[in-house]
Amino acid sequence: MASNRPRPWLAGVSLTFAAIALLLCLASSAAATTGGAATAAGAPAPSGSPTGTPPSEAPSAGVLSLVTARTTPRKSFFYGFRYPNVRFSIASTQQQNDLQIDVVNAAGEVVRSFYRNDVEPNVEVRIRWDGTTSEGRPARNGRYSFRIEPQGGTEVAARASTSSAPLSLGFALYGYAFPIAGSHEFAMGAGRFGAPRSGHTHEGQDTMAACGTPLVAARGGTVQYAGYQSAAGNYLVIDGKGTGLDFMYAHLAEPSPLKTGDPVRTGQPIGIVGDTGDATGCHLHFEIWTAPGWYEGGSPIDPLPYLEQWDRYS
Repeated sequence: MASNRPRPWLAGVSLTFAAIALLLCLASSAAATTGGAATAAGAPAPSGSPTGTPPSEAPSAGVLSLVTARTTPRKSFFYGFRYPNVRFSIASTQQQNDLQIDVVNAAGEVVRSFYRNDVEPNVEVRIRWDGTTSEGRPARNGRYSFRIEPQGGTEVAARASTSSAPLSLGFALYGYAFPIAGSHEFAMGAGRFGAPRSGHTHEGQDTMAACGTPLVAARGGTVQYAGYQSAAGNYLVIDGKGTGLDFMYAHLAEPSPLKTGDPVRTGQPIGIVGDTGDATGCHLHFEIWTAPGWYEGGSPIDPLPYLEQWDRYS
């Protein structure tokens, strides 16, 4: 880290014997299950499918049924490594069909629509949704489904009687991933946000986990800083895409493969839990900073309510 950068005021937590015992009981490194990237290498986010437009003439479609339809993955994240996508093929009484593929929420409301014209029977169509609504805003957390039907029609395509493949169109989308992909326990007392330190207060939330447990980006965006500092140890700061927030991860066991300026996606591996810097025991020190950012005029806020929410669905 450049010498003229602000130094994060972190202090190690003196663990009680109970906390140390808890660490010994935590499971060893777990494979990331948040739909993140297979590696921590930075890469541009994939683009969503083009929306398309209805045909210039009146849309036309035969009597339709779905032959195959499958949505993957089951859990996705906004600006994540893998966007929700559906692959399907139809049977129809005519050769060319104008289709509308809607993304609908749990209430049945359409949040985004895609148009595909002149679709032929038994030809696979693939739609990838980038998680934004028709107004260009990130979609809310929740359950969604792809709905496939003829343009201008009210009849939803039904499964073809000749197919034995299960139709699977539902999925979940979330804006944030829990940053620890393994067993963990929130630290209380000295590990809490606002706990007293010598000359300052604790600016993050400590979460205990076994050394070597994978860490993933709670929100994708751009790596603002990556380096080593005597208090923070190996650390990473990510400017969260579309949030105005910065997210700081400290005490990583090893330097993150990500470098300053790299793009990173929600749920993407960023490193592993450690105890580098001024830390006693293996844990993640996690901070959330308001705009304009981490040690750039923003302020730290209590991460625990957010972490608890993300933990419930990750």
